[in-house]
Amino acid sequence: MILSFFTRQFNFFDRFEEQVSHAVEAARFFKEVVAQDRVSEEMLSKMAQIEHQGDNVAHTIIEQLNKTFITPFDREDIHTLAKELDDITDMINNIVSRLRVYDITGVDKNLVEFAAVIEQSVRAVARAVGGLRHIKNVRVVFDACVEVNRLENVGDMMRDRMLAELFTTAKDPIVVLKWKDIYQDAETVLDVCEDVVHVVDSIMVKQA
Repeated sequence: MILSFFTRQFNFFDRFEEQVSHAVEAARFFKEVVAQDRVSEEMLSKMAQIEHQGDNVAHTIIEQLNKTFITPFDREDIHTLAKELDDITDMINNIVSRLRVYDITGVDKNLVEFAAVIEQSVRAVARAVGGLRHIKNVRVVFDACVEVNRLENVGDMMRDRMLAELFTTAKDPIVVLKWKDIYQDAETVLDVCEDVVHVVDSIMVKQA
C-alpha cells in the first residue's frame, strides 16, 4: 500500500523517460543545426529552450528525491542518473553556443558525421533508460548499453582522425583552436552517454 501510494504521487520512471526525451530532441536538433551554414539566433534560442526543459525535469527529480521515502532503486543512482542525463543536453547546448560564439560558418562534414553518431547514441540511451521500468527488459537494456559503448569507441576514433586532419591542413592557429574545442566537445557528449548507461547497467544488476 505504501509503495503504491508513492508510485501514484511521483513516478520516477516517467520523469526519467521525459528527461531523456529532451536529450533525444537536443541530439535531433543538433544534427539539423550543423547541416546549416550558420547558427542563427533562433537556433540558439531553440536549443537553449530544450536544455532548459531538461533542466526542469532534472530539478523536479532531485527535489522529489529529497521528499520521497520509498524509491524504485537506490537514491544515489537516481541522483546520478538525473545529473548524467542533464549533462547530455547541457553539452549539446554548449556546442551550439560555441559554434555561435566562434562565428563558425559553412557546413563541416566532420561535425555532421559527429552529429549523426551523437543522435544514434542518445537514442540508444533512451532505450536503456526506458528499459528500467521492468526488470524483464534486461536484454533491451543490455543491447542499448553495448551500442552506446560501441559508439563511444567510434567517437574516439573519429575525434582522433578529425584532429589529425585539422592539424595537418589548417593554417590559421585560431581556426585550429576553435575546431579542436568543438570536436573534443562532440566526443565528450558520447562519453557522457556512456556514463549514463553505466549507471543504468549498475541499476539493473542491483535489481536482478
